[in-house]
Amino acid sequence: MEMTLKVLTAADIVPLWQLAYGQSDHEWQRWNGPYFNDPILTLDEFQHKINPGDWMRQGIWVDQKLVGEVSAYYEDGQLQRWLDVGLVIYQQQVWGQGLGSQALRLWINQVFERSALPHVGLTTWSGNVRMMKVAENVGLNLEARVPQVRYWQGQYWDSVKYGILRKDWQC
Repeated sequence: MEMTLKVLTAADIVPLWQLAYGQSDHEWQRWNGPYFNDPILTLDEFQHKINPGDWMRQGIWVDQKLVGEVSAYYEDGQLQRWLDVGLVIYQQQVWGQGLGSQALRLWINQVFERSALPHVGLTTWSGNVRMMKVAENVGLNLEARVPQVRYWQGQYWDSVKYGILRKDWQC
């Protein structure tokens, strides 16, 4: 399978919305920070959220088919010294095929190429065992585990933080 990451264009917004929100299966939302209770966005809301051409949010294409997206965001806002990355594969039928690890590896390479920052991080929660495995598979280090700060389905979960320094990154 050939994977590419591509900056989203205006033409990609509707297909990405259809993939993420336009179908009845939103299983991905059970794993992507479900404790935030993010709503299912309408197409109009999604179009206002996406900035075509922004390198910090890109589509994941596998064999020229859109399957998900990667993102980067600054934990410290406008200071822009602390960057975390994210990854969502929307299509449940392709989970477990190593696509998340492949996409994250490509994405971290790009982030280090496009920024001068010494560190890239990834935050998930202890209920998302697959994302924790993806982080470990690409060589990220477990940097913090904040016990029982994420509440979901009547239970507390840990916030889990991974990261790597540029000097230690093996692409």
